[in-house]
Amino acid sequence: MGEGTAFAHHQSVKAPPVPSLELFRVWYPAVERRSSYPNQVDIMSPIRIDAHQHFWNLAKVDYPWLGPEAGPLYRTFEPAELVPQLKAAGIDKTVLVQSANNTEDTISMLTQAEDYDWIGAVVGWVPLLDPDRAGRLLERYTRHPKFRGVRHLIHNEPDPDWLIQPRVVEGLKVLASFGVPFDVVAVYPDHLKHVPAVMERVPGLTVIIDHLAKPPIKHKQMGGWADQMAAAARYPGVYAKVSGLNTAADWNAWTVDDLKPYIDFAVAAFGADRLMFGSDWPVCTLAGDYARVWQATIAALHGYSQAEVDAVFGETARRVYRI
Repeated sequence: MGEGTAFAHHQSVKAPPVPSLELFRVWYPAVERRSSYPNQVDIMSPIRIDAHQHFWNLAKVDYPWLGPEAGPLYRTFEPAELVPQLKAAGIDKTVLVQSANNTEDTISMLTQAEDYDWIGAVVGWVPLLDPDRAGRLLERYTRHPKFRGVRHLIHNEPDPDWLIQPRVVEGLKVLASFGVPFDVVAVYPDHLKHVPAVMERVPGLTVIIDHLAKPPIKHKQMGGWADQMAAAARYPGVYAKVSGLNTAADWNAWTVDDLKPYIDFAVAAFGADRLMFGSDWPVCTLAGDYARVWQATIAALHGYSQAEVDAVFGETARRVYRI
């Protein structure tokens, strides 16, 4: 089924209980570690993965959080705009992450993943408050070769304890039963503290903390955030993304020196083999651009071993998201 047909069908039947797999043009690309861009990286070079980026199309999907107040983010962002930036950075693959708590967004991402080989994995959405429906959706989504995770915009929920509700915990147990990782938008101080509780209640779950839980970089504070990150890091099934840090700093004046103490702490707490780089594009453009975030992360990791750098810039994401 063509992309236009898929979207037209999905828009005419609003949020079906269980989307048909016919909505996806399933395609298994050849699995290679070669760059998607000719002559960019030798086949034996370490893989480079951007483990956190987004697309959204305001004409095709409803994003309740995204309105005129979002400023420059309030427009459509699609793959063609990101390609030259990935090429300039030498990125081989990306992890495309959900931007709305609905099935339309997930289907849109899976469709894009079929069109662009460099999208290595998709983190979609299922209704964790409805474990039965979540299970039915996962039965179908997990048949797609690039569906690799689930996220819910918990930071947009009015209840800061949303993540540890009994029904949500049951939904997370469903994820664990499918072997599907959960990306946590754990924005300090409201959500990060719940990660250990989730791991105790759902011990088989793989959890990935987005954006290092948005540490208070702008205020140059670390104490409470560091304590909570260290508590989460004690669980081997918890990973974290070195992403979204420039928008946690002073948007107009941040430098790599502002980010580095938080990255260093994360490496010490988790080890590089549980950390992964993400650009958070296009959100990162609120305080810079793709190239600046990429170069700042490289600079922050200067002095670490090549194995550690390779882990953060690709190997961890490849392993966790099975790229």
